[in-house]
Amino acid sequence: MLFDFYLKGGMLMHFILFCSIVGMSIFIYKSLEYRKIYKLLSDFNSFKDLVSLKNKNEEELEIFWSKKTNEIEKGISTLNLMANLSTLLGLTGTVTGMIKTFMVIAGSEFTSPKMLAQGIWEALLTTAFGLFVAIPIHIGVHYLERKADSIMFILRERIIEFKNGIENT
Repeated sequence: MLFDFYLKGGMLMHFILFCSIVGMSIFIYKSLEYRKIYKLLSDFNSFKDLVSLKNKNEEELEIFWSKKTNEIEKGISTLNLMANLSTLLGLTGTVTGMIKTFMVIAGSEFTSPKMLAQGIWEALLTTAFGLFVAIPIHIGVHYLERKADSIMFILRERIIEFKNGIENT
């Protein structure tokens, strides 16, 4: 039954499904990555091993900070893109479905509800499917953004602790 709905939604359903697969893959990958980073940052000695910048100056620590920040944020914008794309693809399916419906109406003197059903099915299903994909991905984006902010705050604290440790030796 679900597969029948998928097929009735038309060609755009494939693209929405693609957004769903890419979005979930990125979310799972980033969640696992953040868990690993939290473990590293929770122990200062592990962090010192991670940094391995014993004789480094402040500029090199800032470069380290910039690189790690970029790594932490990488992928979140793509995840956001997948959420937005699935919404827009669902809306596009609504428009194309309604165009098909009006083409049937315009091309026939007598129309029956059955003749109109295919276009209406496409319109409704792509809208629903696009939203079912976009809403969880948007929630995932906000969740990961909060986690990334938290990680960057802890990372900044660890860098400051590291600098103070170098200055005190």
